[in-house]
Amino acid sequence: MTASLSVPHPASKTHQPPPDTRLLADAIRALAMDAVQAANSGHPGMPMGMAEIAVALWNRHLRHNPANPHWPDRDRFVLSNGHGSMLQYALLHLTGYALPLDELKHFRQLGSATPGHPELGLTPGVETTTGPLGQGIANAVGMALAERLLAVEFNRPGHTIVDHRTYVFAGDGCMMEGISHEACSLAGTLGLAKLVCIYDDNGISIDGQVAGWFTDDTPMRFAAYGWHVVPDVDGHDVDAVDAAIRSAHATTDRPTLICCKTIIGRGSPTRAGTQKAHGEALGEKEVALTREALGWTYPAFEIPQAAYDGWNARECGELLESDWNRRFAAYEAEYPALATEFRRRLAGELPPDFAAHAAAFAARQNDKAESIATRKASQQAIEAFAPMLPEMIGGAADLTGSVFTNWSGSKAVSAHSPGNYVNFGVREFAMTAIASGLTLHGGFIPYVGTFLTFSDYARNAVRMAALMRIRTILVYTHDSIGLGEDGPTHQSIEHAAALRLIPQLDVWRPCDTVETALAWTAALEHRRGPSCLLLTRQSVSFNPRRADQIEAIRRGAYVLVDAEGARATIIATGSEVALAVGAQKALAEAGLPVRVVSMPCCSVFDRQDAAYREAVLPRGLPRVAVEAGVTDYWRKYVGAVDDPAGAVVGIDRFGESAPAAVLFKHFGFTVDHVVAAVRSVLG
Repeated sequence: MTASLSVPHPASKTHQPPPDTRLLADAIRALAMDAVQAANSGHPGMPMGMAEIAVALWNRHLRHNPANPHWPDRDRFVLSNGHGSMLQYALLHLTGYALPLDELKHFRQLGSATPGHPELGLTPGVETTTGPLGQGIANAVGMALAERLLAVEFNRPGHTIVDHRTYVFAGDGCMMEGISHEACSLAGTLGLAKLVCIYDDNGISIDGQVAGWFTDDTPMRFAAYGWHVVPDVDGHDVDAVDAAIRSAHATTDRPTLICCKTIIGRGSPTRAGTQKAHGEALGEKEVALTREALGWTYPAFEIPQAAYDGWNARECGELLESDWNRRFAAYEAEYPALATEFRRRLAGELPPDFAAHAAAFAARQNDKAESIATRKASQQAIEAFAPMLPEMIGGAADLTGSVFTNWSGSKAVSAHSPGNYVNFGVREFAMTAIASGLTLHGGFIPYVGTFLTFSDYARNAVRMAALMRIRTILVYTHDSIGLGEDGPTHQSIEHAAALRLIPQLDVWRPCDTVETALAWTAALEHRRGPSCLLLTRQSVSFNPRRADQIEAIRRGAYVLVDAEGARATIIATGSEVALAVGAQKALAEAGLPVRVVSMPCCSVFDRQDAAYREAVLPRGLPRVAVEAGVTDYWRKYVGAVDDPAGAVVGIDRFGESAPAAVLFKHFGFTVDHVVAAVRSVLG
């Protein structure tokens, strides 16, 4: 087990005494205050207050290799209180990652590898983007869950290739954010024993002492979640923190919370323990006083060699990884197929025959020509893909029977058994951030579902997934007033447009079974960002297509119905494509030829070359967009609100409680209304 794989102390290779823990801690403090001062921006207090905690974890326990930040069996470290990013940057620099001192000198500057908050892909060794408080904890829950499930799937007797821990630092703000409750409650229920959260209880936030607004008994709160809690640890005593971490390692049935009492800005003579240490540079005078108080005689950004020697983890990390490589080679010799699959999964690659399988599935859907709800078509896609993609792990926020994210092979994850389906309960925000953690760990493609309206609860986690460009699939059903009787509280009006505004997020709103199959294919293949699938509750009409049209769905928009000498274009998505096709037929009978463009994914269409976009939406041809949502978004395609050559059939008010068919007629989503809109742009 991991606990037996102790981290050899850096001094053990040179037979030198263990390093001076005060020197190691003060090196962090110096780098933090110097970098924040140089930028005149940042948060020096947390790094200065958590320095000894960092020494205990990073110098005595964390299993990592600075020479290879992507070593599969490394421990994962998440800085949920990401405003204290200089703590992580100092640790990465001191332990030997490819983060030179010059990058710390350019903290928070354009183009540096040390942004204001840790960002995935910019800094070697950063496992996730953090900053919005509490989300790092939820990411860490996902990582710990991924480790457990991969261990069950791939480890074999005598061959343990997945065996690592997830550590997360968190502060008062993380504990106040509701997502920490959602995520940590679920982590306790699932008994994620290799998750260790170290809580920096310094009692200070930007507005001052938190006692005025945060009086929770945090240890009791986590004990109620079913966590192992180590309370009242002196966060400035390295040995005490070390002992608490060892207690966490000895706990094998539940996650651990270590509550560390600290002084924010420790070492600063006049600002320690106050909000002035939290979110601003100390000031040159206070930096000088802090150096004097610490006995730190070195100038800015100068670290003594003894500190570098004490922190250097490269040799230790290489030993750990080489030992794992040796064990993996033995595993591969006995289980070659599993080893190959493990490599594929960790690389995030789809099987070689995926494209052919997906094409065959789309062809079958086209041949079946079913008119069903796209949420049901989505479930058929999951049923088609999940058997060949064991990395798919699903879940829903207490709506499985409505969003249809389960399939015949779904098995619920619990504290006592592995599975491939997580019942998240009513926790949309945590569900989305945990899904990101599963992706970030590697080995899984998570897909999670709820009603589209409730994407609001999860929005910031969706944004973070897009910012990180990670593959998560968000299944949002009941996507319009077509939801019906539940009324305006549940009927999405602005949500599709709002999601489309998030950069690096692909939002698919398919119109039938074939488009849903292609949307799922695109989402599974898209490794550079998350995808949302917006799906209907109600049944929708099937649209027959040629093979070239099926292939064109991948391009985000395509001509579904064409007409010689077309005088206008109707653009539609989802359930409103049927209205567009109906209007096209009615207009054709009246001698007005128009074409219908189905646009299931605007962002994908916008990424196409200019020639393709022009072929689908020719300039000079009047346009009408039809979607059961707000109208403003479609003005980018049809023209300004006062442009006589463009119109939008949409809804710019909240809905009503009534059957879906009644609502569509009431709000003007009829063939006759679309026909009238087309006539209006033709003059």
